[in-house]
Amino acid sequence: MSTKASSHRRDENTPRRSEIVPSAENGLLRMRELAEASGVPAPTIKHYLREGLLPEPVKTSRNMAYYPPEFVDRIKLIKQLQEERYLPLKAIKEVLDSQERSRTSAAEVRKRYGVPKEVLDRLAELEVLTPNSRGYSPSDVAIVEAISRFRAGGYDEQIGFTVYDTLRYKVALEELARQEVDVVMERLAGEVPPERVVEMLEAGAQPLKDLIAALHTKLMVAELERRG
Repeated sequence: MSTKASSHRRDENTPRRSEIVPSAENGLLRMRELAEASGVPAPTIKHYLREGLLPEPVKTSRNMAYYPPEFVDRIKLIKQLQEERYLPLKAIKEVLDSQERSRTSAAEVRKRYGVPKEVLDRLAELEVLTPNSRGYSPSDVAIVEAISRFRAGGYDEQIGFTVYDTLRYKVALEELARQEVDVVMERLAGEVPPERVVEMLEAGAQPLKDLIAALHTKLMVAELERRG
């Protein structure tokens, strides 16, 4: 075999370029596709990247990068918090980072709580849970834990309880959450430093849970008494 032929022969252990470059088959997006899917211009997305609001993309060369599909919802959320809630990027970053730091893998969640994969997948389809490639957020894990306790207490498919029962709570709480954010942003945006806004939101989280739980119990008892 000639020297020229040998120089062009590929080592069997060296992957072809098509094998190492991400493609649409695995869901990764180019910047143009990411901008189209999120409705946010590429320059704005690049600004979010520089500010650390988005994780590092998959880079295949100095000028080529690919982005996981979960970036789409994250970018939409950042833009919404900017334009509708007037939150500065620094405050948005702190909120998002607090969620990402403590994600739990899907395998660990299934092992820890014994909830079948098909149940978790259906909850994700209903957007009750919103896992990404790094796993479940603390809020998602708390939801899974609660569902696991319900199932352990006999609330399962055999007597008619399904994942769709979670939708009534999701629908009811979505409107409540919108009103709460409107009130908080109206009273705090521009008046309180971003760091203090985050601190106040974190400090109010547990009292709010306690308030909702107490009111829910009170209203349930009142409804049972009315029907009795």
